[in-house]
Amino acid sequence: MPPLRAPAVKAARKLGPSRLEHVYLDYHASTPCDSRAVEAMLPFFIVTFANPSSSIHAEGRTAAEAVESARFNVAQTIGAAAGEIVFTSGATESNNVAIQGAVRAAAGGRQKILALAIEHKSVLDTCRWLAKHGYEFATIPVTADGVVELGALVDLVDDRTILVSVQAANNEIGTIQPIREIAQIVHRSGALFHCDAAQALGRIPMDAHLWGVDFLSLSGHKCYGPKGVGALYVKGGVQSAPLVPLVFGGGQECGLRSGTLNVPGIVGFGKACEIAREEMPAESRRIERLRDWFEQLVGEQVPDVRRNGALSRRLPGNSSLRFERVDAEALIANLPEIALSTGSACTSGALEPSHVLTAVGLSRDQAYNTIRVGIGRFTMEQELDHAAVRIGQVVERIRSLQQS
Repeated sequence: MPPLRAPAVKAARKLGPSRLEHVYLDYHASTPCDSRAVEAMLPFFIVTFANPSSSIHAEGRTAAEAVESARFNVAQTIGAAAGEIVFTSGATESNNVAIQGAVRAAAGGRQKILALAIEHKSVLDTCRWLAKHGYEFATIPVTADGVVELGALVDLVDDRTILVSVQAANNEIGTIQPIREIAQIVHRSGALFHCDAAQALGRIPMDAHLWGVDFLSLSGHKCYGPKGVGALYVKGGVQSAPLVPLVFGGGQECGLRSGTLNVPGIVGFGKACEIAREEMPAESRRIERLRDWFEQLVGEQVPDVRRNGALSRRLPGNSSLRFERVDAEALIANLPEIALSTGSACTSGALEPSHVLTAVGLSRDQAYNTIRVGIGRFTMEQELDHAAVRIGQVVERIRSLQQS
């Protein structure tokens, strides 16, 4: 592995010692907004603030032009046409628009919905809600690495299937799915294919046309853009899509998503996509090297650490680490200066093990022993060095307390 230490330490010194007082390693939950995206957004708050639907005056037309420029940038980043991009408030809304919209528009007796067992809750909960209203819902199993069981998919999808939803990359274990192959299986049955690509955008190469998806969900704050903005790719554009709107009103976004557009957010999202398109190849290689180096450091501190997921096909900055006999919540509580997350989610007031980790075959205890590390654009090697040492210290302390 090429040396990393010299340039990283130099950059860390420039940033100052405060960087080690709080180390952010939760890039799957959210990314910091790139300063270039913030700079692009600023004029649209107080200078060019007009409603883009107000095309009767120059200010409104300027705002509308900015929206269309951002639409082009988002489209170019995912291999789509500008007319196939619909702006939303984020991937959760995009997932709902695609799934509910397609199901409500379905005809011909189709009643079945399929989703991968490790999908984001915004997909699974939407499907479960539809199941309570007369539709049939089934989950597609995954391997121990979190990869879709293609044989099971072939068995499940049939001429009664309306839509299949499979994420491009998992938000917990980082597994990247064979989207093009899945799309071919789905389309053989005449069903529609939706892909939640929130975690993939800006991290791995994407091509909506090559992948063969019908709908693709995106989020601004997962690719160094602002929160509260995202997009839905609709193959062929909204006019040709079998979708029923969820929100009615002024008819914005070709009638699929009414409401005044979030112009500053859209501009920032577009700029973030432009940056990702230009810098992703080199950035992803750097982040992957940092991730591998960090895992090596942790392994030196805690030799029995285990990694979850498909190690050969995961997101560059993803690391799902399991420490036997160490509760992840306790580990994180003893690392206040390091922002990490667990493999568990709090649902209905009760702490339940991660559905992703149990779907890949981990026991409840193993799921509770897992932390998720997300490395990103602004992560420095010095921070990872500090985090690995501190994790090792706290794991040793917790285990020693259990033995005493």
